[in-house]
Amino acid sequence: MYLSHVTRDIIDINDFTILVETANSDKVIQDTCFFDEPVIAVAFYGAGNVDLEFEYPTTSKHYNYTKGLALSFYSDEKVLCKHTVSKNNPLECVVIATATRHLNRLPNQEGELFSELLEQLVNPKDHYVEGPSFFMTPEMLKIVNDIFNMKYEGKARMMFFRSQITALLSHFFGQLAINRSKQIKTKDRTRLEEVKDILANNLNNPPSLTELSKAIGLNATKLKKEFKEVFGVPVFKYLQNERLITAHDLISNKEATVQEAAWHVGYDSLSSFSNAFANKFGYRPSQIR
Repeated sequence: MYLSHVTRDIIDINDFTILVETANSDKVIQDTCFFDEPVIAVAFYGAGNVDLEFEYPTTSKHYNYTKGLALSFYSDEKVLCKHTVSKNNPLECVVIATATRHLNRLPNQEGELFSELLEQLVNPKDHYVEGPSFFMTPEMLKIVNDIFNMKYEGKARMMFFRSQITALLSHFFGQLAINRSKQIKTKDRTRLEEVKDILANNLNNPPSLTELSKAIGLNATKLKKEFKEVFGVPVFKYLQNERLITAHDLISNKEATVQEAAWHVGYDSLSSFSNAFANKFGYRPSQIR
């Protein structure tokens, strides 16, 4: 006779399903689970160092070091997830999953992050597709540890889970963006800086995206994608910000009237300029003192 203990809590928060799973045993056992529909998920592994295997009709994928791992993946209902648990390798795993049918219903920010940073999972080519993975930062590890040591019950428990899961996803996508940004080649980074200079020198008559890509020798699709990854905003959102900041300086330094500032940075419509200005600064250009 041997002792083993497995707990599996399933919590639904908006369009996410949260699986909190623990298992320990004084002998080697396999803990298995599967999803009953296609999902995109991120798994966060705490203490222990369980072996992990995804088994599906075409092949299988094995991970033999999971402690501290954050792993994103796509899985359909034909994939079997296996954890090998032993006395020295207990399981602590938090899985945040959303059904692929829910992707269009996610809030704008979350939906955009999934599409941009987990593109290969949004458009899968097999029953199981591995997405980006990395070992968690100390902040992420603390959140995972807090989840497994949580003592709350009832509504307080749900509030705690909601806040911690949101924080965990935020850290995951933030770190993922940092990791991807670091992977961009030095040559491309120089080109992207050149784009900023071109835009800054042509605020009143900026080049099109096609013209920009030709000027720096980088195709338009890659330019859009890498510019946002490095600088955090799309190309023409960056342009708009630079226009409005320049206009603000001209008006506040009394170097131009509101109309002149609008023309100087390329706005033909005074009302469009005023609305964009108010959206950015919280007040209209005419209110600058």
